Amino acid sequence: MGKIDHDAVLRARVLLLGSGRPGLLEEVHAYRVLAEVSPKAYLPKLVDGLLSMSYRSRDPEVDLRLASEALAASRRIEPGAPSRAERLCRVLDVYQAALFALGRRAEGYVACEELAEAGQSGRLANILAEEGRFQEAAELNEKAARNGIPEHSFWNMVEWAANLEGAGLHDAASAVFCELLDETRREAAGQDTALAILTWELVHFSRMREAAGQGADAAAARREALAVLEELATTGEPKNWSCILGWWVTLFALSGRVDEPAASAESPMPPFGTNLKWSRDTRDAFLGTLPELEAKAVGLREAGRLPELVDVQRRISIRAALREGDHPYRFGERFRPYFDEGVALARRLPDDPARLARALTDRSMFLAAARTFEPAFADFAEAVALIDAR
Repeated sequence: MGKIDHDAVLRARVLLLGSGRPGLLEEVHAYRVLAEVSPKAYLPKLVDGLLSMSYRSRDPEVDLRLASEALAASRRIEPGAPSRAERLCRVLDVYQAALFALGRRAEGYVACEELAEAGQSGRLANILAEEGRFQEAAELNEKAARNGIPEHSFWNMVEWAANLEGAGLHDAASAVFCELLDETRREAAGQDTALAILTWELVHFSRMREAAGQGADAAAARREALAVLEELATTGEPKNWSCILGWWVTLFALSGRVDEPAASAESPMPPFGTNLKWSRDTRDAFLGTLPELEAKAVGLREAGRLPELVDVQRRISIRAALREGDHPYRFGERFRPYFDEGVALARRLPDDPARLARALTDRSMFLAAARTFEPAFADFAEAVALIDAR
């Protein structure tokens, strides 16, 4: 500890004990001063104040400076002090997010490793998935699921299954997803979850089994999804649910992972299957390809290269959904043109029923998200007939 400025200490105490409420910046400055003379009392307050400042910031450079100071302060809190570990994890989370936003992935990775050592492995799993290290990510997902995180949470189970599938472990991925499906079926029967969510899960499971070469399993899942959609078209949802668009966005995006470049440390990709818990640099880079894809679509349309155009339009639709697909305001009006165009283009390929079935399925799942169940059922029924006729 350096030489103490007793006048500064007195001013800090007066500021905090005064009748007026000091501003956050003044408060944090007072905590900096008092943490030098009363660390036990004021280091935790300093950490909390610095975090509050970072939450109000929109600048990753500022976030990094604040988080770096908060990290140093949190490490000075006496080991075993109440909430020390929890504060350290909160600081590390802000710190790693700022590092990734600035493209400093190696340092961010080290912070995520420290978070994992403290029992919070979710961010490290995401980073591993971004770099294509799916099996390592899945091992962290399993450890977290078996150590107290709600095992059948949609978000945890979809992420785990996605990473297993990314690693080529199709049967293991299906087994995890089946656990989720069984739980969703039980919840839907008790009206504890939306039938639309059950439909999205069944359709995604059918894709998983088709990719694994298990056509019979895929067909059974499609038939079950069709029956649920028919119920929705006939009677609607038994209960009125709040916004569930995040479920649709997550599975729609995951269905498109196979059409994107392979993830690597040199060229990270989004951790498909997560609830948009991406590194900011990865998210910005992925969504930043929209103009390039739109320009490519124009060229393909002019050249009459329809099969490739259908595929590119789908990649555009997925990015649009990821960018703002969980915002309910005018949801159907904003997104319907993407899916109508996908179906219209695919119908111009009479010798390619697979692309039409995919486009119809995509639109059906979107329409279910828009709570327009009768046309959703019609689209999916047509898709199932096309697939069954192959």
